[in-house]
Amino acid sequence: MTLNLCVLTPNRIVWDSEVKEIVLSTNSGQIGVLPNHAPIATAVDIGILRIRLKDQWLPMALMGGFARIGNNEITVLVNDAEKGSDIDPQEAQQTLEIAEANFRKAEGKRQIIEANLALRRARTRVEAVNAIS
Repeated sequence: MTLNLCVLTPNRIVWDSEVKEIVLSTNSGQIGVLPNHAPIATAVDIGILRIRLKDQWLPMALMGGFARIGNNEITVLVNDAEKGSDIDPQEAQQTLEIAEANFRKAEGKRQIIEANLALRRARTRVEAVNAIS
């Protein structure tokens, strides 16, 4: 038995295919979803979506949004998403280093919040790349 997973951003469909299982980062922690999961709607955090196809796990970096699960269908609506295999490891690492430097220099509430979000996004992209290798 499988699940139909659809990952959407405002600009494109990132994934639309059947999967065996997923592990999703929500605002209240990670949840695993197998076929016949109870219906839920949840907020999606900045983090990794792990997708299982047969015996292979594929990581995807998600940048926050919402997910709806029910009737063996999962719809994930996020601000942005990137498959781990589509992320350039060197660019992701450079972006992380810049985000860390900007976070250390941030002053004032707004700057700190924005720098922290950029840092979380950069870390997630690096984590998605590292989950492949």
